[in-house]
Amino acid sequence: MTAAGTSARILDASMDAFGSRGFEATSLDDIARALGIRKQTILYWFPSKDALLDACLDLAAVELATELGRTLAVAPDGWPRVQALVRKAFRLAARRPALVGLLREADRLGPPASTRLVVRLAPLVERAQGWLAEEMEAGRLRRHDPDAVVLAAYSMLTGLASEVETQRALGMATSLRALVRRERAVERLLRAALELPRA
Repeated sequence: MTAAGTSARILDASMDAFGSRGFEATSLDDIARALGIRKQTILYWFPSKDALLDACLDLAAVELATELGRTLAVAPDGWPRVQALVRKAFRLAARRPALVGLLREADRLGPPASTRLVVRLAPLVERAQGWLAEEMEAGRLRRHDPDAVVLAAYSMLTGLASEVETQRALGMATSLRALVRRERAVERLLRAALELPRA
């Protein structure tokens, strides 16, 4: 295995563990055991559990920004772009549930993890807020506070797409079909808030 391959495997396993079980509930020994390596190998690449979390947050932010940034760049203006972003975010959550779980875990942990994530996601958030403001100014979307819209959409995504255990406890379905229903519910909420009434 190459050096880059080892660190990538460690990051991938750590993202899965931190995003599904939580940071505090996951030890470096757990990650090493899952990978079939020694804890010292992890510490060779990442000098502490906190450094490993930082690297996971950086990777999650890059992945999220890349996926959503592409959609933000190519989808049509107005409501169709918002809808495309919601769909892309939910597809990412279905494909990489631990990534969305890691975003939620960073929020739960608070600083410095949440601060690091906010800083890493700031360019994407600012781009989305700027685009929303332009669309509202141009009359293609209903006027609201763009910051509040982005925050609400982020909260809905991380809440509805990542809290499988909470959903199970509440008796909510956790299948792919249920995730699609939640995606459609978020679309309806955002559409009601943002789409201009037809004349």
